[in-house]
Amino acid sequence: MTLAVKLLLITALSLSIALPFGYFFMGERNKKRYKRTVASNAFFFFSILIAAGIMLLAGNPVQAAQAASSDGMATGLGYLAAALSTGLSCVGGGIAVASAASAALGAISEDSSALGKSLIFVGLAEGVCLYGLIISFMIIGKLG
Repeated sequence: MTLAVKLLLITALSLSIALPFGYFFMGERNKKRYKRTVASNAFFFFSILIAAGIMLLAGNPVQAAQAASSDGMATGLGYLAAALSTGLSCVGGGIAVASAASAALGAISEDSSALGKSLIFVGLAEGVCLYGLIISFMIIGKLG
């Protein structure tokens, strides 16, 4: 990526942050203006972030195809499996912790002696995430 493209991306990124706040401080302040400011800031920031990612990943497609065929499909699928094992186990663990922790807080507010039992259930739910992470480390260890 050339220096001009990098400077253009940096300028666009700084403007995506500065322009919505300039809009925020102009004129009358109300709830609608707050929402528009945050929405425009998020839109500009993420669109520029996506454009920068596309520019960074863009390259010679023939060279990329040759590199992909030499690495093999097994390596790519292995990394995909490692990412899925971590991601899905963390999503499941988050759902479990959400329900277990809220029930634990309710039980503790009723009877403080239930703290130990409720912490065990919350810890078991968090353990699911760790198991997925360990499996992904095992998969990556087989690839290397």
